[in-house]
Amino acid sequence: MNKAKTRKSELLTKDRVLEALARLPSASKRDIARALGVHGAERIALKRILKELESEGAIARGRKRAYSKPGALPEVLPLEIIGQDPDGDLLARPLHWDLDEEPPKIVVLPGREGETPPGTGDHVLARLSRAHDGYEARVIKHLGASVHRVLGVFRMGTGREGRIEPIDRKSRIAFVVAERDQAGADSNELVLAEPLPRRGAGGPRARIVERLGSLNAPRAVSLIAIHAHGIPTEFPKEALDEAERAQPAALNGRTDMREIPLVTIDPEDARDHDDAVWAAPDTDPKNRGGHIVVVAIADVAAYVTPGSALDREALKRGNSAYFPDRVVPMLPERLSADLCSLREEENRPCLAVRMVFDADGKKRRHEFMRGLMRSAAKLTYAEAQAMFDGRITRDRQALADNVMKPLWNAYRTMAKARDAREPLDLDLPERRIVIGEDGKIASIAFRERLESMRLIEEFMIQANVAAAESLQKARLPLIFRIHETPSQEKLAAFADYLRTIGLSFAKGQVIRPSSFNRILKQAKGGPNAEVINDVVLRTQAQAVYAPENIGHFGLNLSHYAHFTSPIRRYADLVVHRALIRALRLGKDGLTDGELAKLGEIADHISMTERRAMAAERDSTDRYVAAFMADRVGAIFDARITGVTRFGLFVRLKDTGAEGLLPARSLGFEFFRHDERRHAMIGDRSGKKYSLGDIVRVRLAEAAPLTGGLRFELAEAGAPARRPHITKTDNKRRRRARS
Repeated sequence: MNKAKTRKSELLTKDRVLEALARLPSASKRDIARALGVHGAERIALKRILKELESEGAIARGRKRAYSKPGALPEVLPLEIIGQDPDGDLLARPLHWDLDEEPPKIVVLPGREGETPPGTGDHVLARLSRAHDGYEARVIKHLGASVHRVLGVFRMGTGREGRIEPIDRKSRIAFVVAERDQAGADSNELVLAEPLPRRGAGGPRARIVERLGSLNAPRAVSLIAIHAHGIPTEFPKEALDEAERAQPAALNGRTDMREIPLVTIDPEDARDHDDAVWAAPDTDPKNRGGHIVVVAIADVAAYVTPGSALDREALKRGNSAYFPDRVVPMLPERLSADLCSLREEENRPCLAVRMVFDADGKKRRHEFMRGLMRSAAKLTYAEAQAMFDGRITRDRQALADNVMKPLWNAYRTMAKARDAREPLDLDLPERRIVIGEDGKIASIAFRERLESMRLIEEFMIQANVAAAESLQKARLPLIFRIHETPSQEKLAAFADYLRTIGLSFAKGQVIRPSSFNRILKQAKGGPNAEVINDVVLRTQAQAVYAPENIGHFGLNLSHYAHFTSPIRRYADLVVHRALIRALRLGKDGLTDGELAKLGEIADHISMTERRAMAAERDSTDRYVAAFMADRVGAIFDARITGVTRFGLFVRLKDTGAEGLLPARSLGFEFFRHDERRHAMIGDRSGKKYSLGDIVRVRLAEAAPLTGGLRFELAEAGAPARRPHITKTDNKRRRRARS
């Protein structure tokens, strides 16, 4: 290497890359290379530096592979007004946001006296300045109304005009609807509306573009979430026609697996069955104490071929979305609940992996096959657990002895390797909402965590690992399921919180899942166990899909892909097609066109996954708020699960219902948000409310429309009315925000 190149490489440092990003707020690797004059082999060094900066949390990468400083925004930026916070301040977000994480909080400052303020849905050009917990924005220019749609409830007024109350809990601004723009909507009806441009003074106006039915309909809650998040619900006719024309698959060169007594084990409320399992002791004398495990997965690729109408719609949806009262499937019911569902005693095509494990639970080898199977039994987790525990009815004795016992023995062996691997071991109870025939909640409870669930999880994880390994060995690109190491910023915040409760977490250590497991084990059984599980979860990065492999931190695996749920996840269907192509299992494998678009597909399905999760969470919140509506005034013990400048988030023990305890209801003084200590502290009394504390609260308001719950203190000495805010308090509040 000549001297000139050596000098140039020495100049390629992290500081120079960060300086370039300061000039280019959002730039691709190519843009950065061009700005720094990087060529040839130096691109490898640039790639390494970018990866290190990203792992350190110094930069972030968006969905379009553009790098930027995390949450950094330029001085002047177009914004969209999204609503109001509990203090009445207008909130906004960048009009264009490509990062995976949520954008920073932006509070829009009031304009000059007499100036018409922007409304929800309006676009503005604003000048930004840093604030204590985000940004403050001053409007430079109004850019008009957004073309986005507002989901809300139409209310007919006393005259000819009506109003739309937005469903979004962040928005307190109602839209006025002129008679000509009402589309015949009835009062108390759910509607989709388009905001209209402002004309002079007066509130924001909107035009109804779609009527969705009565707010009082039993299934309105999930309907709100589905439409609010833009989840497609209707299948195109050509996709439905393709599904109806599909015929059950025959043997036709497949491996005949119908004599293997595979069983499906799922939740009792499962809507589809796409995986089946079987195990037996390995008879190979060279593998004493080992086991053979077969995981068979529904062969969706046999019905959904690349470029077909079914394929286009499945990619558009990205995944199924599950709600307490319904499912919005990725595939039409003809496939998802029939031809692709592994029904008991019915022939079904499958893509299966046969894995061999040694006596220590380590996988020795595996092989994939395309087969025809016949499920021997459809079991729930509870039924499987009963057999594992020896609670067996006479008609299930043969199944328990011949099928379930070998499964259990194989799992106990595999668990040895899992425990040695030390994946992240969070204890996060899952709520189950049961809907009655009247469409209302019959009960809310936490699902019991059974060992039969862990068995299926471990079998599926190992099948996913085998899929990733086979495709990497074949040197075929694929979509990985990746989970990054937590950022340095989040780790620092985690360590700061632990110090407040007397636990240590050394900064600068090499972070592994076992680092968090040590803390979780210390907290187990103690008063902080629940909140530490929450905080550990919040410290983690979000798992996503990507064509580049960086491993899966949470599972502590170097190679991982989703293979086991192609009925409900498009990522798994892509992996199935890749295996079919790589292992020459048919002519319906991954195409060259799909290979060229893997990055684009990965970005899209990561987005649809987040969209479905947000919709499912919103639906649950609204159902819980409806369930709690007749308990307004009741008193509960609640745990503080979040601390913000505007109040405390609390969670009730029995139902897991969460809501806000506003700062104004904490007492007759100003409470300061101590971010490092995760606490609200009274300026005069020093009274402290910290993350994890138990407080006695009274339910003050339940709003099923938005899914919001508001609490107030029920402790002795708590204010019975809204406290009077003095000028001194207001000054302190302004200082706290600055």
